Amino acid sequence: MRRVIFLPLVLAPALASCALAPKVVKPDLRLPAAYEAPAGTATPGASLDRWWSLYGDPQLESLVDQALTRAPDARSALARLHEAKAIRTEATDPYNPQGSVQGNATRTDTTALSGGTIVLPGPGGVPESISLVNAGFANAYSGNFNVSWELDLFGRRFVTAHKANADLAAARFDFEATRTSLAANVADSLFQARGLAIQLEDARESARLQRELSRVADVKADHGIGARSDADQADALAAQSDAEAIDLEGQLHAAQRTLLILVGRGVDPVGSLPTDAMAATPPAIPAAVPPALLARRPDVREAAQKLISATGQLHLNELALLPKFTLLPGAGYSSSETFGAQTSTDFWSIGLGVAQPILDMPRLKSEIRAQGARVDEAAIAYEKAVQTAYGEAENALVQLAADENRIRILSAGEIQARSAYDAARKRYALGIDDLSSAVSAERTWRSARTALTGAQVQALRRSVQAFKALGGGWTPPPMKPGPSR
Repeated sequence: MRRVIFLPLVLAPALASCALAPKVVKPDLRLPAAYEAPAGTATPGASLDRWWSLYGDPQLESLVDQALTRAPDARSALARLHEAKAIRTEATDPYNPQGSVQGNATRTDTTALSGGTIVLPGPGGVPESISLVNAGFANAYSGNFNVSWELDLFGRRFVTAHKANADLAAARFDFEATRTSLAANVADSLFQARGLAIQLEDARESARLQRELSRVADVKADHGIGARSDADQADALAAQSDAEAIDLEGQLHAAQRTLLILVGRGVDPVGSLPTDAMAATPPAIPAAVPPALLARRPDVREAAQKLISATGQLHLNELALLPKFTLLPGAGYSSSETFGAQTSTDFWSIGLGVAQPILDMPRLKSEIRAQGARVDEAAIAYEKAVQTAYGEAENALVQLAADENRIRILSAGEIQARSAYDAARKRYALGIDDLSSAVSAERTWRSARTALTGAQVQALRRSVQAFKALGGGWTPPPMKPGPSR
């Protein structure tokens, strides 16, 4: 009778405590009510996996490939992934048979003292002699192999493996998110450096034009057909352009060094990274629909796996209320030899242990409530990651479309301003207009050109943000069902 009622008595407090498990918040994964991003215009074959190849820029492709293999961020992310794989491998080891082999070997020599050989001072100074005589020996050998094996009656191994798989998947998505961010940062830094190179080229050209105007002003002043003040003003403007060029040279150098560090070539000279003054047209962005972001964004996938992991840990905490049954087999062997007489013994044993938490029930319940709150946090973080993905994608695409429209308008304005400047410079050289008219026309053109090149560089950088926001830069695995309780 005692054996019959033992198991219900053990299980009763645990089953009663399971009813106290907290309710977990479910993440809100609804699609946005109004996804206002413009539709993509790319060809159907355009791929987001290696979006940087869509620019047709060999330098960009080379730098991104270098960064993905050599950059410190990429190597650190790979090390974290290897660590996660090792942790996953050992996660279920406690549920495998555990044990060790132990062995001992001893030898004992016994000696007896008798009169004879060694002379030692005795009582009262009278010498006496003793000798050492071997009386016998004893050898003993023993070995034990004790095993403990937890019987997984309640599915702890399955839940542990499920949680470990989610942790590994989260680490994998973190690895991919790091690489996608790295690729986007490399492209953005390259386009930023090229924008500075354009500004530097413009500043140098402006200085050249100012010196040309200064030369014309000097000639006119020398011939008495122009004021000397015009020549002085032209010299001052040329000096300002030279100073601006020197400042831009420093900024470009810093941008090149930053880019070298980003791709893992921080010790290379800046001259090893040529930066052309160019701003190409961004490629068309592949069409994307809101549901695809859940599969393409590695940060969203990572948040989903962290929710699965947190839910799995909650299940493990609930299972900790249930008893643990452990199988305890063992075997051993011992042998001894004393004064020539030898004996040996071998044995085996089998046992079953059970452990049911009783006094630590309050602590286990507190851990369940705390982990339930962590699951809620993970669910909210997942919900936020989804909403952030939608918002970033929509904003990037809308702003990129605005940049493209802005470039078209500024391009027409820059052409007109350049034409007006060329005409004003010719009129000044012929003595029709004064220097102020030529300088004003140049400033108008320079302002229009600066606005145009700035918009072109911004559109390139915005296109990088769009590719990143759409989850480009990696090949996502098939989407698995989300966590549930």
